[in-house]
Amino acid sequence: MGENYFHVDAFTGEGLLGNPAGVCLLSQPLSSTRMQQIANELSLPETSFVWPEQGKYGIRWFTPNREVDLCGHATLATAHVLLNVLQPMQLQQCHFLSASGELLVTRDQADAQRLQLDFPARPAERISEPAQLSALLGAKVLEVWQAKAMMVVLATEAEVRQLQPDIRHLIAQFGCGVIVTAPGEQVDFVSRYFSLDGSEDPVTGSAHCTLLPYWAERLGRNTLHAKQLSARGGELFCQLLRDRVLLGGYAQLFLRGTLAL
Repeated sequence: MGENYFHVDAFTGEGLLGNPAGVCLLSQPLSSTRMQQIANELSLPETSFVWPEQGKYGIRWFTPNREVDLCGHATLATAHVLLNVLQPMQLQQCHFLSASGELLVTRDQADAQRLQLDFPARPAERISEPAQLSALLGAKVLEVWQAKAMMVVLATEAEVRQLQPDIRHLIAQFGCGVIVTAPGEQVDFVSRYFSLDGSEDPVTGSAHCTLLPYWAERLGRNTLHAKQLSARGGELFCQLLRDRVLLGGYAQLFLRGTLAL
């Protein structure tokens, strides 16, 4: 049996460790139960399962506890394996068929090592600040927006860095993931993401499907540079094209081997 498993750190940057993902290459999809069991055993933030389908690739993503409908960092990790590890510099793009529609990943024209995800935008609607939000975050909230996740806008990068909420209590109170964001000091905007699993996600590509429409409108530019301020940290090169979000980033292979599937 050839190598079918890769551990990749996605959205890395200078001094930034990115978000780890497992990538399982399959000849055909496994059952949902089996994929969930494998993801639980690997115990990474997300594991992607990918297989040939209709001349493209089928893809599904699992946390250790549940399936998700869109995952940026695990898609970047998978594309890195396909484009930069298995077929280095031979292919220029790969198409994935997913629960969120068809997703395209291409090499960045300016930097072949950087890959660019083409994801659907998920713009948010502004809502009134929910009761207890400021208290649970321990920060003064300027704006609140709701999409699949709640997006909370603070005044400064320092405030985002300093947050130390009880994440499980925060998620239990509002029942959705919470993105916290502010203008960046050396980049256009920064963020942190508190997930439904009750933990902080190192780097969250899908959250930027909501972040980018907001910041593009606020800053009056469609091409933006972002960082996620988790303990590991991550860097994203973002562009808004109508109802699509382009997310560029680097990835690095950590280990490779064989899973007894």
